[in-house]
Amino acid sequence: MAASDWALLGLLSVVWGGSFLFVGVAVGELPPLTIVAARVALAAVALLIVLRVMGSSLPRGPRIWGAFLIMGLLNNMIPFTLIVWAQGHIPSGLASILNATTPLFTVIVAHCLTPDEPMTARRLAGVLVGFSGVVVMLGGAALKAFDTGILAQCAVMGAALSYAFASVFGRRFKAWGVAPVTIAAGQVTMSSLVLVPASLSLDRPWSLPAPGLSVIVSIVALALVSTAFAYILFFRLLARTGATNTGLVTFLIPVSAILFGTLLLGEALEPRQIAGMALIAAGLVVLDGRVFGGWKPSGRAAARPGSR
Repeated sequence: MAASDWALLGLLSVVWGGSFLFVGVAVGELPPLTIVAARVALAAVALLIVLRVMGSSLPRGPRIWGAFLIMGLLNNMIPFTLIVWAQGHIPSGLASILNATTPLFTVIVAHCLTPDEPMTARRLAGVLVGFSGVVVMLGGAALKAFDTGILAQCAVMGAALSYAFASVFGRRFKAWGVAPVTIAAGQVTMSSLVLVPASLSLDRPWSLPAPGLSVIVSIVALALVSTAFAYILFFRLLARTGATNTGLVTFLIPVSAILFGTLLLGEALEPRQIAGMALIAAGLVVLDGRVFGGWKPSGRAAARPGSR
């Protein structure tokens, strides 16, 4: 990787790590569904403009739009909503750490649903080490009382599992010859067509107190920076460095999110959460394999790190 590639990787980690900060600000004044609906709708407008500038357009046909709908459900609607709801109950840094389990879930889902992504001994070791970190983070409190905090942590892991299914499902777009930016635009467009009416019907946002300027700025940044711009950065980096190198962003997102949460939101992590983060990171290192020399995982399983 060239110096410019590392710079793009660092920028992407800050952009995606910032999504947890923006959600942390917005969730104090707006309901989760409204936040997610605004995020995908604004991102859809931005990405459609990008496509127009590029001289491209969205494909036609019920099959591709059905696939966009499923991709939007797995990659936007379910995980975005779960994470936003969870951040109303747990710190943004903790949410970002749990979101980093996405590659662990992806290995399991790919093993179960694809013929060419078997569970090797090294991958199994990485998964076991990584999920031991989750056990440490949940702690003994989960055995005593399944409170809202524990449920919120499980919701973030549910989002990571949804991202994993999206990663495996999204493989078909390459076979169909659909450009990555087109996939991004198609999925957020379908997500907005579902979530905006749902938000208007259930949340009735016009009846809510007017949000503050910081919330409005956070929503716009969440949509335009941490979603639309992040997708463009991600696919550019993917084309330049490959899926395995791009997957390194998984290690960096929690660092950015924790720094933002600590410095700007006044959050703090408990010692067991830091220990759990270390174990999840160790599991990702084992899963990645490069530290052991020579072995590299298949690019498909690593191609979609958890995005927020």
